[in-house]
Amino acid sequence: MKLLEDYFKLQKEIYDYFGYKEDWVVIPIDDGTDYFWRLKQEKNGSGEVQFADNKENIDENDSTYSSRIYTQRFLKKWVYRGKDFTMICVDTQTDGNKFLQIFDNKKEIKD
Repeated sequence: MKLLEDYFKLQKEIYDYFGYKEDWVVIPIDDGTDYFWRLKQEKNGSGEVQFADNKENIDENDSTYSSRIYTQRFLKKWVYRGKDFTMICVDTQTDGNKFLQIFDNKKEIKD
């Protein structure tokens, strides 16, 4: 089926861009490229990503979203930085949802 072939081809292109290799579980991809975002990561790789609709609201609790970094033990790393985009394995802490959330590097807020 051409539609499935196209889907898996695109998925492979995304994985190749980030150097991601699927292992043990299949984690769905989520487009977070519209958000401004900030990564707060500990030395052991744990931490969280915070994101908001606009840069000014990144520190306002009622306007900011956050997800824990999903430190899935079968993966070598959980944050994959590319030239233009970053993909982070996230655990939303809601209903068991985990994603490979992709962010635009131009919208990263660094402290």
